Amino acid sequence: MAQLQPVRGTHDLLPEDARRHRHVAETACLIAGRYGFEGMATPIFEFVDVFARTVGETSDIVSKEMYVFTDRGGETLALRPEGTAGVVRALISNSLTQSLPFKAFYYGPMFRYERPQKGRLRQFHQIGVELIGPATPLADVEVITAGADILEALGLLDRVLLHINTLGDAESRTAYRAALVEYFSAHKDKLSEDSLARLEKNPLRILDSKDEGDKALVANAPLFGEYLTQAAQEFFKAVTDGLTAAGIAFKHDPLLVRGLDYYCHTAFEFVTTDLGAQGTVLAGGRYDGLVEQMGGPATPGVGWAAGVERLAMLATEPPAPPRALALIALGEAAEQAAIPLARSLRRAGIAVDLGYSGNMKKRLARANKINARFAVILGEDELAQGVAQWRDLDQGAQGPVPLAELVGYARAAFRE
Repeated sequence: MAQLQPVRGTHDLLPEDARRHRHVAETACLIAGRYGFEGMATPIFEFVDVFARTVGETSDIVSKEMYVFTDRGGETLALRPEGTAGVVRALISNSLTQSLPFKAFYYGPMFRYERPQKGRLRQFHQIGVELIGPATPLADVEVITAGADILEALGLLDRVLLHINTLGDAESRTAYRAALVEYFSAHKDKLSEDSLARLEKNPLRILDSKDEGDKALVANAPLFGEYLTQAAQEFFKAVTDGLTAAGIAFKHDPLLVRGLDYYCHTAFEFVTTDLGAQGTVLAGGRYDGLVEQMGGPATPGVGWAAGVERLAMLATEPPAPPRALALIALGEAAEQAAIPLARSLRRAGIAVDLGYSGNMKKRLARANKINARFAVILGEDELAQGVAQWRDLDQGAQGPVPLAELVGYARAAFRE
């Protein structure tokens, strides 16, 4: 049999990678909790309409990247490509629209069939927050500030810049859509095949095209700011004023659009130059029409998501795991005695590495390899005397400690 490998676009989270992922997720959960965002989780797969109807049929996610399958019951399902639609579906399914605001934090795997590259996988992980209910600019500011504080806690805030734009209200988008259709219709012969389809269904998506020919046309396209209503301009100003008050630097990027159909008003991305082309590390926006689009009452919302793989690549080194105590039991009787002793030490909060085989030299070599702080050596002579040998692996000192006092002695030694 050929050697088995992970599927293209996936990778194994070995202990070091898992530690960095956990650091990102736990740091984000801690900071989000200070803002009142509580943890939740939605299923990894949903009915395909949860995403097709909300993310947008013309989006690359739905048209090219979503993993869709039919289960044995004949249901058409999709692996979730993003988190917001599932959270909103859960809000509606569990009748939570009666108790707003709803503030959620999530972490978990997402799936998109796309070309793997640095920081981009087909199975990847995201953290995200959703604030559903408030329609005020203050909610946008709070959500963005939470993202900034998480990036700061990960040691990244000084390596990113917030790009922000407004997608306006419904009246603004209607006027702007008409202007884009008129402009791009005059250049149909130069549009990519994908953007020709977007022209009919959602011309704003052309602004986000990666095709070089489309980019050249976009450079001279009408700007959204020229079609904003007074109310939309005031909303955006309130958001940017709030960010200034919070001390968060930003750049107004008039060409920034989010890749999902349900966004309105604020759109934003924290961008770094340290990852090459894949520079966005945290992005989101306001989605006032999404809950209603999914069958719930008209309910505003705002949120963001961030790729854990990218954050883990950039973040400062997470704290090292606690150093362990190496419990070296030599002989059958000592091995039996070591079982309850190891459990007592672990229940006292001490990490214990219990060796399984090898002589004293090999056991001590393993203790040094795992960077253990202390070693407890237990053999037939020690058992007969009711003691264990306690060795300080940093200092080299060694001496007997009564077995009855060992747990308390170890607890005190690790506190020093």
